Amino acid sequence: VEDIGLNGTLHPCQQAMVDCHGAQCGFCTPGFVMTLFAHYETQRRAGKGAVTRTEIDDVLSGNLCRCTGYRPIIEAAQKMFSLPVQVHEDGRVVAALKNVSPLRHDKFVSPASRAEFAQYYAQNPQARILAGSTDIGLWVNKQFRAQDHLLYIGNVNDLHFVRVEGGALRIGAAVNLENAFAAIARHVLPGNESFREWWVRFASPLIRNAGTLAGNVANGSPIGDSMPVLMALSAKVVLQQGDLVRELPLEALYLGYMKNAIQPGEFLAEIVIPAASASAFRTYKISKRFDQDISAVCFAGSVSLENGCVKELRLAFGGMAATPARAVMAEAALIGKSWSETTISAAMDALAQDFSPLTDMRATKQYRLATARNLLQKFWLETRIDSPIAGAQLSVRHLERAL
Repeated sequence: VEDIGLNGTLHPCQQAMVDCHGAQCGFCTPGFVMTLFAHYETQRRAGKGAVTRTEIDDVLSGNLCRCTGYRPIIEAAQKMFSLPVQVHEDGRVVAALKNVSPLRHDKFVSPASRAEFAQYYAQNPQARILAGSTDIGLWVNKQFRAQDHLLYIGNVNDLHFVRVEGGALRIGAAVNLENAFAAIARHVLPGNESFREWWVRFASPLIRNAGTLAGNVANGSPIGDSMPVLMALSAKVVLQQGDLVRELPLEALYLGYMKNAIQPGEFLAEIVIPAASASAFRTYKISKRFDQDISAVCFAGSVSLENGCVKELRLAFGGMAATPARAVMAEAALIGKSWSETTISAAMDALAQDFSPLTDMRATKQYRLATARNLLQKFWLETRIDSPIAGAQLSVRHLERAL
């Protein structure tokens, strides 16, 4: 943070923080400054300037301040674009770090190729795979759990890929969440507003630029938000053990609470998402706090209609069972039937056969079941054949902003 200014001059984001009195105790200031700097550089390189309040809120959502009430920091975010421009050289430090040769230490191994990574892990299945450290890092600094043998995936160059191949989007295991979501939005769900809202509510920009989509999927948390979306999109996972590669539908990966079908020495190498063929896709996240919160229930659904009847349907939920899962009984109540209020009501009733959720600090069993029913009805209201209702009209958040 001390080095972002040039030639002894404060960077515009630093100067704006000073001018707007954006720092009080100073504990959170370095984080805010670096977040503002990153956003300033992103906007500058894209040829853009000042941003809206909503964009500022999204950018700053991962930073906490107990002193200022945020108003002066938000003002600094707006003001920095009106100050004299500073131009930084592009990524010298980052480029240097990426060129570091493969690192091996007694407790930390960092291969540079997929083949080397696969071979090492097949021979050392007791190693813990490390990606963005958004989960393992908390084990260490909050739970004081020692990690004696880490295998880092972040330097594996041939797992840092996003490509369209054979009509499907393929995302490598080392791709961070932000880039993975951007690829899905671009290639699979262009213009889908519900996915866009879900995206910005998935953790913060800081976490999405560190954690990986493959790590979130392999972790298999029952309230992991990416899995319902990927299940609704018919995603598959590519698993690799040495030279052996196999492919599974995502829903077949999870066997029970924090248990999966990955064998010792095998790792999740790719996520494959076919080109979207559904008539409609929606995803909704329900949590106590709009930003930066774990879901009580996450829902994703895709439906294809033919002559007013359901031809294909995938309904997936998080927070409703020991694993993220599809609502197979609700799907069965709808496939081949008319996409109507009567059939959707039957599917809502069938959810009680699909799930028996737990009560915990985020929600009660009854709340989760009622919410799942409501989300399925909302999905139908937004996608029904006659007079569909726009998502914004069914969102309290959008109504609040309009008021």
